[in-house]
Amino acid sequence: MPRTVYPILQYRDPRAAIDWLERAFGFEPALVHEGPDGGIGHAELRCGDHRVMLSGAGHGDGAHVGKGWCYVVVADADAHHAQAVAAGAEITMPLTDLEYGSRDYGARDPEGNDWSFGTYAPA
Repeated sequence: MPRTVYPILQYRDPRAAIDWLERAFGFEPALVHEGPDGGIGHAELRCGDHRVMLSGAGHGDGAHVGKGWCYVVVADADAHHAQAVAAGAEITMPLTDLEYGSRDYGARDPEGNDWSFGTYAPA
């Protein structure tokens, strides 16, 4: 049976996170559910053919805010890196050619989640 993995990240300010992830990393909002209080209870951001889910810190105990780490495959790491830098992303690992043929960089979003982007696509 095929399985799909969806990373879920928690944010104190999910609206700001959606806006920033769109500007910095090129993600596209695919689904945003607002709760009765007007806050975002669940959102899905499109990343190519895949999705990342996020919620506000009010979902659960908020213990997971800023504790995620995701790897995202990109076709052009240099162009993606330039977009992230232009949006003010904190670069945690510079563009690096790795021994197994991937070109990667690391960034941290404003709430502390770590992101790795590169050309390596696991089989």
